[in-house]
Amino acid sequence: MSRKRYSFIILILGSLATVSPFSIDMYLPGFPTIASDLHTTIDKVQFSLTGYLIGICISQLIYGPLIDRFGRKTPLYAGLVLYVLASVGCALTSSVEALIIMRFFQAMGGCVGLVASQALVSDLFPAGKRAEVFSMITLVIAVSPMIAPTVGGYVTVGFGWQWLFIILAGIVSIMIVGIYFFLPTGQAADHSISLRPRSVLDSYITVIKQPQFLIYTLAGGVATAAPFAYISGSSDVFMNLYKVTEQQYGWIFALLAVAMIGSTQFNHFLLKKYSSEQVIKVTLIGQTIMGLFLIVGVWDHWFNLYSLIGTMFIFLIGQGLTGPNITALSLAPFRKHTGSASALMGSWRMGAGAIISAIVSILHNGTAMPMVGIMAACAMVGLGILYAGNSVVRYRASRRDVEEEVSVLL
Repeated sequence: MSRKRYSFIILILGSLATVSPFSIDMYLPGFPTIASDLHTTIDKVQFSLTGYLIGICISQLIYGPLIDRFGRKTPLYAGLVLYVLASVGCALTSSVEALIIMRFFQAMGGCVGLVASQALVSDLFPAGKRAEVFSMITLVIAVSPMIAPTVGGYVTVGFGWQWLFIILAGIVSIMIVGIYFFLPTGQAADHSISLRPRSVLDSYITVIKQPQFLIYTLAGGVATAAPFAYISGSSDVFMNLYKVTEQQYGWIFALLAVAMIGSTQFNHFLLKKYSSEQVIKVTLIGQTIMGLFLIVGVWDHWFNLYSLIGTMFIFLIGQGLTGPNITALSLAPFRKHTGSASALMGSWRMGAGAIISAIVSILHNGTAMPMVGIMAACAMVGLGILYAGNSVVRYRASRRDVEEEVSVLL
């Protein structure tokens, strides 16, 4: 594969994986305007984010078996068309309840990009290259929060929040055309894979029984949910507490996205000297320390706008390191069930994100504490799961070794 074609394929896969992040980030600056136009409150508008994450959580479990059974492209087209229709529905809503429902269906369509892009990486690249490829895809994804909120702020002010969803529908329509002409097909349809509920469940059980998948997916799902606490609470914290405008909020969001972009590229160099396991452990320890610092700082009123942004910048550096490495380690044991493994991993991540965003909304108290407290908790719990899981695996391995030695002696 030529370098030019290699880069172009990664760009397409990154764009696919960006559909949902872009859909989340772009409308954040419009929360106050949406709340005003729909005669509701910001915390209720925040539940449209929760609805979106629930949609991703559920639909990934559906798309996983579908892309294994029918190949990558057919489910991809179906999902993206649903996304376009739901986006138009979001633009036409007149109540917050309708917006939440349309966002759910928008997610049901858009999340196919997450599942298909991860499966296609496993199809198109050798195992030794996948962590590097995931890092580069994460770089493309990380550009989304730099562009989306900034564009969203200006579109909301200039044209109205409804145009945010019209633009999203247009972008994905263009992507469908590009996918048809330029994206490789990947693994062919496997008609031996049954879509009967029992068979699908057995496939997921097979995936879950793999210890490496279970440990890194559980730990990674919680750890990578920290940005959802930030996403859910940041518009209220920055726009209501610190009184920034929609456009300023977009630039703040873009600045914090640089943390993930820079660390994603740094991860590329770290992997030349260290394993993904080592990078993840050190990163989660660092995030735990910074998370505790955020909690104490907010509690004791240390932070002004700039110091809060700076501290969160350091914390979010970790997201560009944990995400690609955990993804690569979670999917490494699989070949036949890659789609199901990818869907299960993504579903857990989005499910954790939905829970986290809902908790931030429920704990809303007019301060930054719900946001930073949940961010810190995600890092700490993820680190705890990682250490506990690896300890159990080592213990079971040592038990097996002892039993084998005893059986030999007997």
